[in-house]
Parts: sequence; C-alpha cells; structure tokens
Amino acid sequence: MLVAGLRSQLGASNRLLAAIARRRVRPLVTTAVFLEYEAVLLRAEQRLATGMSEADIEGFLRALAAAAEPVEISFRWRPQLRDPADELMLEAAVNGRAGAIVTYKVTDFEPASSKFGIRILTPAQLLKELPRS
Repeated sequence: MLVAGLRSQLGASNRLLAAIARRRVRPLVTTAVFLEYEAVLLRAEQRLATGMSEADIEGFLRALAAAAEPVEISFRWRPQLRDPADELMLEAAVNGRAGAIVTYKVTDFEPASSKFGIRILTPAQLLKELPRS
C-alpha cells in the first residue's frame, strides 16, 4: 500500500497516505516493519518510479514515523503466512490490536484473518469506512 501510494497520486493508496498525514488513520509499526519500509522505498527502482530522492524518502519516513503508533512485539506466531514480510505486518497488527490490515494482498492474509479476528481491507475499502471530513 505504501509503495502504491507513493507511485501514483491518483489511487486509493495515495488518498490513504493523505489520511494518515491528516491523522485520520493511524498506522501501527514495529521496528522490523519500519526497516522493511525503508529498505523497499530506498531501492533504486522504487526511487525511479516515485521520482523521490533518498532525502525525500527519508523525509517521508520521518513524517510516517511521527504519524504512526509504535508496537512492541510480545508474541510471535510464525509461520502463519507464505511471505515472511507479510508475517511482519501480521505481528504488528496482532500485537497492536489493529482494527484491520490494509493491503492489496487480501488473499495472502485471509488465513490469519479468521484465526486472529483481524479484518483484511484494501485501501479503497478502508477509505469508504472513514467518516467524511
């Protein structure tokens, strides 16, 4: 969702990033999740696609960190999902008692949805649930 939001200013992911910036949505992050975000966004192909410099990405990440709620990992349930990077998101969501995991990879998270009682939503679905402001 984060990469999609930075790559396109037209989609739901970008509108969700704007909602985060306006404090209408509060993402949960662990240190591992944040380091994953940083590693992905700093890849040359991502910087090319977003048109962002390393300094731009660092500024974006600082703003994201300021808007996010840090989560300490108390429990690990690995493996639950096929992708280890998805496990990082699941652990942040479960430990942070998230209302939902917001992703385009809905089917990848469905096995954990029923087990942990966490809704899996696309960015567009979450945006529809937000009160109008």
